[in-house]
Amino acid sequence: MKINGNEIRPGNVIEHNGGLWVAVKTNHVKPGKGGAFNQVELKNAIDGTKLNERFRASETVERVRLEQKDFTYLYAQEDMLVFMDSETYDQLELSQEFVGDRAAFLKDGMTVTVELYEEKPIGISLPDQVTLEIAEADPVVKGQTQSSSYKPAVLENGIRILVPPFIEAGEKIIVDTNDITYVSRAN
Repeated sequence: MKINGNEIRPGNVIEHNGGLWVAVKTNHVKPGKGGAFNQVELKNAIDGTKLNERFRASETVERVRLEQKDFTYLYAQEDMLVFMDSETYDQLELSQEFVGDRAAFLKDGMTVTVELYEEKPIGISLPDQVTLEIAEADPVVKGQTQSSSYKPAVLENGIRILVPPFIEAGEKIIVDTNDITYVSRAN
C-alpha cells in the first residue's frame, strides 16, 4: 500500500532503500523557505541499524503490513528455539540470538506472537508478564525498613533481579519481561 511521505507515523513499517524499516519517531517540519517535510527516524527491522530520513509530501513510500501469528514454544535445541504454529502445527526454528535476552523467560507451552513478512520472521513478542519462582534471595538486613531499597535475588531461570526485602527464596513472583523488573507476588 503506497502512502505519502507526510503520512508516515511511528510504528509504521515501510520499504525503503531495499530494506524493511520501522518508523520510530516522526517530526513534521515547515521551514520558512521551501516545502514542508517529514523528518523520520527509522530502525531496520532485520539488523536494528538506525537511519534519519526526510520525506516530502510529494514522495510516496510502500507501507508494509506484517502478518502476526501465534506460536507455542516447544523446546530449545542447542542454540535454536523451536516453536509450533497454533493453527497449522508447522514448526518454526528461531536462533536464540534472534529472541535475545528475553529467551530466558520462555516456558514450555508459552504462547508468543511472531511477526512475519513474506513468511519470514522479523520480530517476536513474549507475554508482558510471567510468573517465576525465586531460586535464591539474600536475607533481610536487620534494621532495614519495609520501604527500603530492594535486594538482589536469582530467578529459577538464572536471571538476577531486584525484589522487595519481604520476598524470600521459594516464593513465586510476577516479572515484567520487557524491562526485567519485579511487579508483584503471584497468588
